[in-house]
Amino acid sequence: MAEKVKKVKIPRHEMPCQDPQVRAHNFEEVALGYTQETAVEEAKRCLQCKDPKCREGCPVEVLIPEFIKKIAEEDFLEAGTILKVKNSLPAVCGRVCPQETQCEIKCILGKKGDPVAIGRLERFVADYDIKFGESKFEKPVPTGKRVAIIGGGPSGLACAGDLAKYGHQVTIFEALHVAGGVLMYGIPQFRLPKEIVQKEITNLKEMGVEILTNQVVGKITSVDELMENGYDAVFIGTGAGLPYFMEIPGENLNGVYSANEFLTRTNLMKGYKFPDHVTPVKVGKSVAVLGAGNVAMDSARTALRLGAENVYIIYRRSRKEMPARDEELEHAEEEGIQFHLLTNPVSIEGDERGWVKSMTCLRYELGEPDASGRRSPIAIPGSEYVIPMDTVVVAIGQGPNPLVTTSTPGLDLNKRGNIIANENTLMTSKPGVFAGGDIVTGAATVILAMGAGKKAAESIDQYLKNK
Repeated sequence: MAEKVKKVKIPRHEMPCQDPQVRAHNFEEVALGYTQETAVEEAKRCLQCKDPKCREGCPVEVLIPEFIKKIAEEDFLEAGTILKVKNSLPAVCGRVCPQETQCEIKCILGKKGDPVAIGRLERFVADYDIKFGESKFEKPVPTGKRVAIIGGGPSGLACAGDLAKYGHQVTIFEALHVAGGVLMYGIPQFRLPKEIVQKEITNLKEMGVEILTNQVVGKITSVDELMENGYDAVFIGTGAGLPYFMEIPGENLNGVYSANEFLTRTNLMKGYKFPDHVTPVKVGKSVAVLGAGNVAMDSARTALRLGAENVYIIYRRSRKEMPARDEELEHAEEEGIQFHLLTNPVSIEGDERGWVKSMTCLRYELGEPDASGRRSPIAIPGSEYVIPMDTVVVAIGQGPNPLVTTSTPGLDLNKRGNIIANENTLMTSKPGVFAGGDIVTGAATVILAMGAGKKAAESIDQYLKNK
């Protein structure tokens, strides 16, 4: 009697990365990407479920099993074509999207083991398509309708891509000198190379999307003027660019940055080319980053690469409560970032020249869980201690930039200054004006902003058809 052959389970393939001791001193991409062989093996782990739950977790509804099937068949270009049906920025999403809490958490394989590495496969396909693919976009019949998009970040780019597919004439008004929003000014080069973002944006231009830079809507023009000048609809996707501060003594000293300014100076002023390019930020020997989200990790790891010897994450809760992705926390620890947990700054001290010289912190302990289950930090009296410091980066969140909202009469806002938009259509209180992404929800992820842009595009298309 022939013996039954037991099917060997293929383990999830890890992402190869630069050595921590090497990458901590350069701005080259940390994750190196799958090889073709690895991608095919990982794709073969997919069960090709008849009812794919993974798609339910994707804000842009990527055809996940379909593109993975093509990878397993080694038809990488067709996989790329399928991927781009729903996603206008696949090479970006494959790098920065938190798949572990979205599509991958829904994967059936993850119930008893490790889910399929959907994000890593997305990156592989997108990169392969950039290198070897040819544009297959066939421009639809023009509708004659014009749409203005304010903000060239993730939500605006996603909205523009889908509107172009519908046949509308789209113009993006970007305030900075280069489009991409947080993809360009916020996320560091070692996580998301600028050339990748620009290649994705080039694809949108080839689809017919017009991008106007150095266009500060709210100053040189307004939403109402755009509507009066021939645009049939407007989408506001200006994000969350107004940094929050701790409001403690010493925050006005030289050497204190918001994470927004710190990363923007490094990214858009080419600080990532250090030491060949003069860095536009002063880091000194010791840097403290206040906060524990992805932006805080980006800031801390950037400071290390700019030459800081000691970089500290200051966070008033424990490791368990840190909101950054596990992967980012692990990479930061591997590179030598030091975590001061259950700690909060109470003041920043300066020298006679007005530069930061130290920071006084207070130790905390966690109290009982609140109604949401989160344990609140409680200060320990008399536990103050001083850390010598040269630079402080505040990364505790951002709010909506009021430039567009305050220059648009009749636009309803909530108490935080975010635009109030219809939950189903994303139309605002002004007819023909839609909004999505961080300007509506508050600071969130790139993929959620893109999902809002896609949803708005569908609503705008229906609005224009019925107009």
